[in-house]
Amino acid sequence: MSIAADSPVTTETPPMHDQLEFYIEQARKAGPIRTAVVHPVDHNSLLGAIEAAEQGLIEPLLVGPEHKIRAAAEAENIDLTPYQIISTEHSHEAAERACELIRKAEAEALMKGSLGTSELLSAVIHKTKGIRTERRLSHVFVFDVPNYHKPLVITDAAINVAPDLALKRDIVQNAIEFCQSLGNNQPKVAILAAVEKVKPSMQSTIDAAALCKMADREQITGGIIDGPLAFDNAISLQAAIDKHIKSPVSGDADILLAPDLEAANMIAKQLIYLADAKSAGLAVGARVPIILTSRAEGTLGRLASCALASHMVKHAKGGK
Repeated sequence: MSIAADSPVTTETPPMHDQLEFYIEQARKAGPIRTAVVHPVDHNSLLGAIEAAEQGLIEPLLVGPEHKIRAAAEAENIDLTPYQIISTEHSHEAAERACELIRKAEAEALMKGSLGTSELLSAVIHKTKGIRTERRLSHVFVFDVPNYHKPLVITDAAINVAPDLALKRDIVQNAIEFCQSLGNNQPKVAILAAVEKVKPSMQSTIDAAALCKMADREQITGGIIDGPLAFDNAISLQAAIDKHIKSPVSGDADILLAPDLEAANMIAKQLIYLADAKSAGLAVGARVPIILTSRAEGTLGRLASCALASHMVKHAKGGK
């Protein structure tokens, strides 16, 4: 795979357990992306954007009520002189204005500030004023798990509550293309269920089998897909061997597709709080990546999420 000169995408292998830091460093080398920061009127959202700017990851366009943005900056002793403020009356207008900046190619990514995720995404998916594509939006979490040998993506833990087969197809394709932007040409996708056999009484196993056949018919492209797989035989080759499962994905999965949002969210939180995993995430499937950091997110997660968006933007510019 050829890499554009300004792209952070690399065929280098991220160092074990410094995977998020690796993506940040690669994004720094590539230069900042112009990012519309939507309604950054509180401590976390404004500070997160400024930190990412100071690290050379983004060039922020601060979109929201100017008096509130300046009040937040004054409270934190932040100098806003280097940054452009695009003033709006309220958060809803800020979301609409940010999408307009994307449509006019004046910004390359969105970053959520102090507004609800649903409010931001409502503007994103608006039929005439939004930045939707033919594919549904979904969320990807990237994890650096101490006892797993490479970055692990879990989807969808934040947007689609109970996806049907058609929506799962979009979620898988979004995740594959996201991994490709990180330099993984053919990511391995495990379609998770509670068991590894197709059971008519378990819809998740039927969906998994259908997704695999859709990949065979090139309705899903770019990845190696297998399922249904239980979590143990998706992650552990030994568990697959013990259960006599022959799979090109077992023990080497790059992407885990959970049956629904609740399962994905629980897996993600368990990895963070019980396995000491580091994480970052994005909403994908729109015209540009959307940085959806939680208000509780730490500095590393915020910076790494910006770096992942940078990888996607630079990859798209390279025309891969």
